[in-house]
Amino acid sequence: MKTMNLAEITKLTEETARQYLESLLWSDGPVCPHCKSKNATRVAGDTARAGLLMCNDCRKQFTVTVGSIFEDSHIPLRLWVMAFQMVCASKKGISAKQLQRQLGLGSYKSAWFMCHRIRYAMENGPMVQLLKGKVEVDETYVGGKPRPGTGPHKKGRGTKKTPVLALVERKGDVRTRVVADVSGKTLKGAIREHVHKSAAIITDEWSSYRGIGKEFKGGHAVIHHNSGEYSVNGTNTNTAESFFSLLKRGVYGTFHHVSKTHLPRYCTEFEFRWNHRESEDGERMEAALKGTTGKRLMYRQS
Repeated sequence: MKTMNLAEITKLTEETARQYLESLLWSDGPVCPHCKSKNATRVAGDTARAGLLMCNDCRKQFTVTVGSIFEDSHIPLRLWVMAFQMVCASKKGISAKQLQRQLGLGSYKSAWFMCHRIRYAMENGPMVQLLKGKVEVDETYVGGKPRPGTGPHKKGRGTKKTPVLALVERKGDVRTRVVADVSGKTLKGAIREHVHKSAAIITDEWSSYRGIGKEFKGGHAVIHHNSGEYSVNGTNTNTAESFFSLLKRGVYGTFHHVSKTHLPRYCTEFEFRWNHRESEDGERMEAALKGTTGKRLMYRQS
């Protein structure tokens, strides 16, 4: 199936948008979200709502939106598809306010919740692959400037900003974690969770990473930033720093303020676009749309 560009997406009607989602999410035919049966029949008749099916096994009715992030949304599906394309195509993200204006949504609240549901769809599943090869690990700190009179402003480690950890496979994917602290227990735990034992770990000289090389076949290479080193014979954390540059330009330039509570979902958005950076906009959008099933997000959870 050919991917769609923005011009083609804007021509979608509500019916063709639903058909597009069905072809994308049900490539092998309708699947009941209640019992996972593929034995379903379309409900006919003038009173039946568009896209309604009946499961012949559990006898429950459903549409392509049931059990997905679209369920119980009053926003038309054609606008959902447009929103996915806009978020996936914007390198530094798109604000909820801009999405509200461009899609003609009724309220900022609707646009904000829509963005969070899209980020939820972008989250990695439980079967995501571990990072291999050379894996760069680094942290950055995200947050606004302190208010006047709140004392000296510390940069880097020791700041009151929120630490974000990135683990980047050279020429591969990134994994992000918003962490409570940068202790050895926290940072090493994240590395063990996301990196394959065959990998080589590359970090700066922060003491919390000390000893991690014993657990990985490729060992642990250290770049000494405090001594003015930035790259020695391929040992560097430049890829991780490139990702942080994109993240911070988006947080400060597009969203302006991100609370600590919601920061993980913003990191997920940038992680998703980085991991699909070699894809065309339409392919990236379809990858995100395929992550919508089996996920529901209520407003009180967002």
